Amino acid sequence: MADLPGVRAKRLAGNPDTRRSSNLLTLPPAWNFTTGGLPNKSVEIYVLAGTVILGEFTLPPGGYAYLPDGSTGARLQTESGAHILYFIDDAHPASVIRTPLISNRAIVPWQPVSADPADLGLSIKELRADPGSGARTWLLRIEPHATQPWRSRSVVEEGFLLEGSYRHSECVNGEIVTDTYTPGGYYYRPPGAVSGGPESAAVEPSVWLVRVRSAGTTEAVDACLPPATVPLPDSDS
Repeated sequence: MADLPGVRAKRLAGNPDTRRSSNLLTLPPAWNFTTGGLPNKSVEIYVLAGTVILGEFTLPPGGYAYLPDGSTGARLQTESGAHILYFIDDAHPASVIRTPLISNRAIVPWQPVSADPADLGLSIKELRADPGSGARTWLLRIEPHATQPWRSRSVVEEGFLLEGSYRHSECVNGEIVTDTYTPGGYYYRPPGAVSGGPESAAVEPSVWLVRVRSAGTTEAVDACLPPATVPLPDSDS
């Protein structure tokens, strides 16, 4: 990445026009630079392996940092190298988080997703929740007995599997496609994508990092169906 010299990067998703991107980075030993970032962009970091030093804070595996626009460019370094998730996002005008957030998954408690029996076996650790923009980043733990109905979210959702093994189904043009995620697996679901269903389940306890960049809704879907088609108008010819 040009903004982070010496770093090896795998681009997971992004928009080359706006330079928004989701990346898996390898920081070499004795690396010392800044968090990068661009005007009117935020930077989000999650440490997968190794340890990084962000300003005066040390982030071990599970360490998390969110730097809103205007606060990027902080000193970032590592002594022995590290693997991190690195997200650059467009600044959201409705965001109310205007100061950096530094956290660690070890100190954030697991909470049930809800008291609904349908959410049994699902728990979360909230890393960031902006009440203005609706942007959220959280850890989602899925136990093998948990069920996942067909569902559709109205905004883009990204997920990166941190631990475990997870079998999931996607509804693609009315066809069910099912496969298994292992650690390092990633998905990017556009608005309206349908996924879940009765075949989706944790093969073993699984932990995902999940994020959305704006407020949205989640809708239950009865089944994997072909996209709705618009009938052609009657013709006299």
